[in-house]
Amino acid sequence: MTEFDQNQADSNQSMEDAMKSVQEVSVGDVVKGEVLAIEDKQVIVGIEGAGVEGVVPAKELSTLPVDDIDELVHVGDLLDLVVISTIGKDKENGSYLLSKRRLDAKKVWEDIEKDFQAGKIIEAPVTNVVKGGLVVDVGVRGFVPASMVEDHFVADFSDYKGQTLSFKIIEIEPSENRLILSHKAVVESEKEEKKKEVLTAIHEGDVIEGRVARLTDFGAFVDLGGIDGLVHVSEISHGHVAKPSDALAVGDEVNVKVLSINPEQERVSLSIKDTLPGPWTDIEAKAPVGAVLEGTVKRLTSFGAFVEVFPGVEGLVHISQISHKHIATPHEVLQEGQTVDVKVLEVNPDEHRIALSIKALEEKPASEEEPKNIESYELPEENTGFTMGDILGDALKEEVEETTGDESDK
Repeated sequence: MTEFDQNQADSNQSMEDAMKSVQEVSVGDVVKGEVLAIEDKQVIVGIEGAGVEGVVPAKELSTLPVDDIDELVHVGDLLDLVVISTIGKDKENGSYLLSKRRLDAKKVWEDIEKDFQAGKIIEAPVTNVVKGGLVVDVGVRGFVPASMVEDHFVADFSDYKGQTLSFKIIEIEPSENRLILSHKAVVESEKEEKKKEVLTAIHEGDVIEGRVARLTDFGAFVDLGGIDGLVHVSEISHGHVAKPSDALAVGDEVNVKVLSINPEQERVSLSIKDTLPGPWTDIEAKAPVGAVLEGTVKRLTSFGAFVEVFPGVEGLVHISQISHKHIATPHEVLQEGQTVDVKVLEVNPDEHRIALSIKALEEKPASEEEPKNIESYELPEENTGFTMGDILGDALKEEVEETTGDESDK
């Protein structure tokens, strides 16, 4: 073989090798493209190893809206692209339509699929509020149904736009570009975790701060920072409370004492009144002997009237201290609910007892007829006891027994 023939053979071999080295491009292939030029609303690239050019429209550059192509790519950049379709050979600027967005989306779907399988919580910004829920961007479009936004009713979702929230992946279907997310599931999970922490941290007898979360006819539910405890209506105040809304409002900050905890049923019983000064606290200062107070007749009995002079503090006006005139029963001159002025005769803070007098504030009639039979037993006004037995003592008992004996002799 001559030198010419050898050179010709080598040239043909080189041509054949070069032809084999040229990469064939098919729809669906993932290729690398070097940015050759940036034109209005499109990028011209040279497909590496193929010797041909391709076009990447602006909308196929990113999963996000593209306002300025020059901010995303520059001449000389090497991009990972997927071949969408071929373009006729007579078309200018290349023979393939390429997309970076679709390749990025594919990778995003793969990552989301992994997060879904692992039960991972993801974060994403809310890009739009639509009828029926929220649209979020996780590299691909995700949808949050209205029922999965919060664990409570929300009338207006407009404030959510622009917020970055945490989501649990509920449903994923890449072939249909379907991604359903839930923020409610995250909220509920966090609350459950906080609830366990609170139940572990608090103990019976603890006094802690809480916020009134809601009111019912039977009490108030107070948020302790992760779990709601119940303050029964009887535990709101030392005084009588007809309904919780009379004393509390939603949002009120209150101190509560833990009465009992049931971790299994996640129930906590609380008391507000146990954190407040008792009605009998400093009673000797609030109602000293000789003081004149205004009160309300709460109960009438055969031996006197109980008058409330402070919320939760009732004193006894013995029947002998109601009027200068002799009365058979308190009902003759008093009514339940009536407002009266009383004078403090005695105070016993240890036994929670106060002796009161109405007649001490009234002028004694000039011609008062003294009651018969008990005149020698009646104590001075300032030392009146609390019951008929306290006042008459054994003398009354002996008189009753003597009378009973006379009757039995007949």
